[in-house]
Amino acid sequence: MSVKAANADEQLVLDFFEVLSSGDLEKLRGFYHDQSVWEPKVKGIAGAGRHVGMDIIDKFLAPVRGMFHPGDPKVHVHAMFSRDGWVCVESNSTGTTMDGKVYDNDYCWVFEISNGKIDAMREYMDSHYTAKLFGMD
Repeated sequence: MSVKAANADEQLVLDFFEVLSSGDLEKLRGFYHDQSVWEPKVKGIAGAGRHVGMDIIDKFLAPVRGMFHPGDPKVHVHAMFSRDGWVCVESNSTGTTMDGKVYDNDYCWVFEISNGKIDAMREYMDSHYTAKLFGMD
């Protein structure tokens, strides 16, 4: 299934996932402003909590992406819909961890977008799978 954007907000989200999947963390800065929030809706695993502004890149994404081979994991968007600045995405992410384990997890994302930037995003995933894979359980 090839997902196409129906509007500018959806295109922003598709572009975001393309850059995220590339591993180019510096280029990701352009999607955020100082008050942007990324909140993985998990407890007790790496990356849990609320990440704000450029700490999203520096204190959250850099360490989490460092658990994977360079350029992994890749996000594969399966479905997307939007309304009034809100975009919801169903996806899965695949990749290889630094110790050679295969990663394949399902996700749902809820984005709040305004003025061409991500104001907030909530990330839902199978946290039990992630905890087991990385020995955090």
